Amino acid sequence: MNRYILSIAALALSCSAAGGEPVTAAQPGLTLAGARQVIAAALETVQRLDAPGGSIAVVDAGGHLIALERLDNTFAASADIAAGKARTAALFKKPTRVFEDLVNGGRTTMVTLPDFTPLQGGVPVTVGGQVVGAVGVSGAASAQQDEDIANAAAAGFGAVTRK
Repeated sequence: MNRYILSIAALALSCSAAGGEPVTAAQPGLTLAGARQVIAAALETVQRLDAPGGSIAVVDAGGHLIALERLDNTFAASADIAAGKARTAALFKKPTRVFEDLVNGGRTTMVTLPDFTPLQGGVPVTVGGQVVGAVGVSGAASAQQDEDIANAAAAGFGAVTRK
């Protein structure tokens, strides 16, 4: 009986300490299946643009790699660069083009941030306005093409999840 009363007291205390509101939030997350959808949307765009190659990295909201695809004949470093772009976009919840523009505009101290890739081609992936991950692309014909592929991949995922 005493254990039962103590359990109820502990429950009441925890609810009152939080003002009766939940103390955790349910957040959507990007799964491996979702990461594969992002990569599939990117590959469609690669084919449509006749891009010469590239690496496509997909990370979760914490910037952790979920999936990576490196196309044939793409330079090896593109995989690390794509993952860095995706991680930067996820952690800052902004396209990496924003940071490249800041650095090019004179805010060079930004490059001292650890594990930061301020090169265009990283784009957040959102669900219901919430960032659930990001995609990074490196090794296409140009920085603009990297970004075009990443934007199409993020938008393609959004279109799939809203059906």
